[in-house]
Amino acid sequence: MVCRGRKSSGFILVMGLLLALAAQMLLASCAERKEPAKSRAPVPVKVAMAVRKSVPVRIRAIGNVEAYASVSVRSQVTGMLEQVHFKEGADVRKGQLLFSIDRRPYEAAVRRAKAVLARDAAQERFASVQTGRYAELLKEGIVTRDQHDQLAANAESLAESVRAGRASLDDALLQLGYCSIRSPISGRTGNLVVQRGNLVKANDSQALVSINQVSPVYVTFSVAEKELAAIRKYAASGTLKVEAFLTETGQREKGVLSFIDNSVDAQTGTIRIKGEFANRDRNLWPGQFVTVFLTLKTISDAVVVPSRAVQTGQSGLYVFVVKPGGGLDMRTVTTGGIHDGDTIISKGLAPGETVVTDGHLQLSPDSVVSVKREIVNGKAADR
Repeated sequence: MVCRGRKSSGFILVMGLLLALAAQMLLASCAERKEPAKSRAPVPVKVAMAVRKSVPVRIRAIGNVEAYASVSVRSQVTGMLEQVHFKEGADVRKGQLLFSIDRRPYEAAVRRAKAVLARDAAQERFASVQTGRYAELLKEGIVTRDQHDQLAANAESLAESVRAGRASLDDALLQLGYCSIRSPISGRTGNLVVQRGNLVKANDSQALVSINQVSPVYVTFSVAEKELAAIRKYAASGTLKVEAFLTETGQREKGVLSFIDNSVDAQTGTIRIKGEFANRDRNLWPGQFVTVFLTLKTISDAVVVPSRAVQTGQSGLYVFVVKPGGGLDMRTVTTGGIHDGDTIISKGLAPGETVVTDGHLQLSPDSVVSVKREIVNGKAADR
């Protein structure tokens, strides 16, 4: 009996030691779990400061450059092309001689029309003199009324022949003038379809050359129907500015709104708009696609941050605001548009506050951050 009691006491003692050891290990494990949270390494991020500045409200669209005027030059007479007075692709002035067509057949037609006119004019003068004579003889009763009236009718007929001859001469001179084809506008010539020595036909369906006026020039684009009311509102109070951005070169051309179509396209729900550009440097070329910005108004003293600072979450748009000491404040914001990589913050952020612009994927509300680059003049150095 004594031995059994000693064994039971020893067993209880061993079990107690094991339980105490297990409790100590559990406490140590919990301490280890809490300790990394306190000593978590700061997350490196890039930041920028919210600033206040004037920002234009714009509508962005894709536009197509169109010639201010485009002319297909055709011959109005038939004949051999004697001379081409320009090089294809060259600039030409309004009234500049472009083509010369063989003039000889039309010069002959002018001489013939002049001869016919001179003959009819001589006959008309003689008939007029005779009519005057017969009028005197009629008074004396020497000739009959029928003889006088016949001569008067002949004189009137010859007078009409003279008028017809003058019209024929004018037409012959006009046809002769068409042998010299001049530019109807100032612009740039395209591909030359015919060469010297070819026979050209009057009003042929194929143009001899096309001319595009590229200074000034139009940029045509379409905007959604919902934007029409705002465009008309601001256009009524002044001229709206239009910018054309060339992605390939990074150049910006400035123009003004010149045309709003008189109807909305029912199939696309868009309306056609044109901007007029001086295009003095010829940076815009007909047929080219450009990015268009139509400025409606300018918001003064708007709070803006880089667009990449604004994130989308389950509750809407938000930014990470860096607090003193490296802590974070995950703040919901209301935006008011985008301009040149900046987003307008209409609610939720004050000027001077610092927001995270890069490194969002590693952040949580309880993270601590370290700034990769310093803020320079109110903006992140990496911007």
